[in-house]
Formats: sequence, C-alpha cells, structure tokens
Amino acid sequence: MDFELSEDQLALRDGARDVLDGLADSARVRVVVERGGGRDDALWGAMVEQGWLGVDLPEDQGGLGLGPVEVAVLLEEVGRHAAPAPFAASVLAISALARAGETASVERLVNGEAIGCVAWSAQADAVTAVGSGDTWTLTGRPDPVPYAPSAALAVVVAATADGPALFVVDVDAAGRPDAEPAMDQTRELGWLHFDATPATRLGGSDAVEALLDRGATYSSAELLGASGRALDLAVEYAKDRIQFDRPIGSFQAVKHRCADMLVDVEGMRSTVYWAAWCLEASDPDQSVAASTTKTWCADASKRVMASALQVHGGIGFTWEHDLHLFMKRAQLDQLQFGDATYHRQRLAALLRPRVEAGESVI
Repeated sequence: MDFELSEDQLALRDGARDVLDGLADSARVRVVVERGGGRDDALWGAMVEQGWLGVDLPEDQGGLGLGPVEVAVLLEEVGRHAAPAPFAASVLAISALARAGETASVERLVNGEAIGCVAWSAQADAVTAVGSGDTWTLTGRPDPVPYAPSAALAVVVAATADGPALFVVDVDAAGRPDAEPAMDQTRELGWLHFDATPATRLGGSDAVEALLDRGATYSSAELLGASGRALDLAVEYAKDRIQFDRPIGSFQAVKHRCADMLVDVEGMRSTVYWAAWCLEASDPDQSVAASTTKTWCADASKRVMASALQVHGGIGFTWEHDLHLFMKRAQLDQLQFGDATYHRQRLAALLRPRVEAGESVI
C-alpha cells in the first residue's frame, strides 16, 4: 500500500506553497502582527478565489470534490507560513453546516461573503442549550474562539438534556466580541458570550464527535506545518552560525537536537495523514486516529519548538526573529479542540471496550 501523497495532492501542496510564499511571507505576516493581529485581506481573497474553502465539498455543492487529506495538505502549508487568515475556522464551520444541510450558510462561507468560526470547549457544559424543534437558545461562554471578532456565523457545541449537540449562531445576535490581546498575533481571538441567544440545531452527539475529529486533525496539521518550519529554521541556523571556527551544526549536541526534531516532525506527519485518511474513508477508527494525532502533535510540537529555541540560542528569543511567530501560534493550536491530556483520556475511553472484550486495540 502506497502512503505517499498522490501527484495531484503534491501539485496542490506546491500550488498552495506558491500562493503563501507570495502573500504570507515573513514581512507580510509581520505587518498583520504589528497592527495587533487579524487577517491579511489579500491573502484571504486569494484563498477564496482558489476555491480552498470548498476543497472538502462535493462539486454539486460548489466545492472541489476533494476531501480531508487535501484539507490537511493545505493546513500544513498554512501552519508552515503562520498565515494570518481564517481558513481552518471557516473550513471546519463549512463542513459542519454542509453535513446539516445548511446550504445557504455554506454558500455564504464558500464564496467569502462571510467568515465562520467554531466554538468548542474542553468543559462539556461551558455552553448549555434549552429548547426543542426549531427553537433553541444558548447560554454560557465557550473557550476563546479564533476569528470570532470577524465571523458572521459560529458553530457551537453545547450541552443539552439529551447530551452534547451542535448549533449555529448569528454572531451579531450573540454580540460581536472584541479581539482579545493574545500571544499569537497571527490570528484574532475573542470570547463569545451567550445569554439566551437564539440558535439553530445542526445535529446531536454524532455531529459533535465528527466536529471534534476534524478539529483535532486539522489543528494537528497546522502544528505539523509550524514544526516543520521551525526545524528548517534551526537546521539553516546551525549551518550558518559559526562558533570556535566551526558551524555549530557540526557539534554533536546540536546534531542530536536536530535529529530528534526530525523524528518528531516525521511522526507528526504520519499521524496527521493517517487521521485525515481515516476521515476521508469514514474509517471506524477515525476518532482513535484523530485523538492519536492530536496527542502526538501537541506534545511533539512543544519539543520541536523548545529544541529550535535551544539551537538558535539568544537570537531565537528576540522579536526580530521569525521563530517566535511559530512558537506562539503552536501554543494556541496545542490547546484547540483538546490538548494532549484531553485526547489521552478520550483514547482510553475509546479503546477500553476493546481491551475488556479481549480485542486488539490496533
């Protein structure tokens, strides 16, 4: 079995890299960061024009007819460039709305007419929903939501009397939040507050699990891209930095750090694309795969970023060096849709019935 990306997927990756090299290089990202974060409108417009938001939609719904593997390919490049655009948030919202048959909302998001965001919380009852049929209201405050200050629609996970469910909310009806100060200034971040806010129900616990699987996989894909870029920066610096008349990359301690970073990045790559494939194939193990990749990527990205800092020495801590952009962005992605501890617990709950039945967990 061939686990490499296909020629079409490699072409998609190369095309995405070309777009992002031109519109999300270090200088352009820093312009967004220095004005307090948010998005680059030219970059966002290019993503919409390229059809990226419909990559996971069937062609008869205005999409490209591809799938989660291709989304992961794009998100790896987005993470690699610390691209200031709400791609991950919107594509997640689109997939949830499309599965619920909300075609009008999907069309608005795919065409770039509106931005979507996703409100998920590690605390199951952070938001509660009351109602029935077509009449629901939400109350509570979810975890900080990327791009909530710019979004028109928010897909929200809330607790109901019958278990977790998925809803969509008009952000203006909820009260558009201000952008909060945050370490990661390559993206907007805001608190959504719900106080008997009208909402439309999209689905029950199955929809919530599907959203969590995609969210964990997609945030892991961004972590893969950021970690790969941090590794490249460290290797390049180790070749150029001279100490004791030799490149520091010739010293055994530095070589070992770079080798460990490569092992972590390649492990991240394997788990991310396994999880994305499971989503695309509707594999029974898709939740196991999603939690596996988030567990590995959340932990491994911390090790990669720490080693990249050590290789760079003092210069890596400065505002002038690009490494801090990827470190701070990774810290948010490590928490989005559950951190490593959350997903270890989820894996234990998913695999325990197999162990108790004497079945293989692999």
